[in-house]
Amino acid sequence: MNTAELETKLSSKIKEAEPTLDLNGADRKVLYVAFQDLQSYLKFIAPPTSTTNPDCPETAKQPLQQDPAEIDSFLTVWTGLWLKKWRERFNLVIGANSQLASGKTCQTSEKAENAESLWFQLACRYELTEIVVSALIRHSEICGATIIAESLLKSELGKQKDKDVNSREQTFVLLNNVLRRARELSQRKGPVVSIKVDKNYYLQVNN
Repeated sequence: MNTAELETKLSSKIKEAEPTLDLNGADRKVLYVAFQDLQSYLKFIAPPTSTTNPDCPETAKQPLQQDPAEIDSFLTVWTGLWLKKWRERFNLVIGANSQLASGKTCQTSEKAENAESLWFQLACRYELTEIVVSALIRHSEICGATIIAESLLKSELGKQKDKDVNSREQTFVLLNNVLRRARELSQRKGPVVSIKVDKNYYLQVNN
């Protein structure tokens, strides 16, 4: 099953479980996040071997190279678990309520800009994100794992503005702190990601 077929199949499963979602329009972001999470989950349960290229998309589809009925059953179960997490972890901020989110964002804009700058200076950001995503999935956080991982990393980077983020020591400290926060987050109930839907989707982990 190639990437396009997998996304189409996942879209069908989400539509079956949540018929009100417009996955080709206003709710396209739901499918995008779900597909990203599915790829991360498949990579987690079947990591690349020494003989495979970790950057090859085929690696993430290994668990689905089996009987079509088993694939269908797997996607049905996974989609149900993912949607349950979506309802629990994602909060929609619509209309006038978006002012509250905007106010909070303004209060921390300087810190966020600093963290964003450091993020692009971090040489191993992709590798660290993969490690944190795996940790989140291990703790059953299968929804929005990449979004949450990047946000946690950026948040911790914002605390290291006067340090060399690429030094081995600081990278180790950063990863340890983020993994601890990932474990703590998995024990927290309720939404951890807000989505502003009045214009473009805006995603921010609630720290």
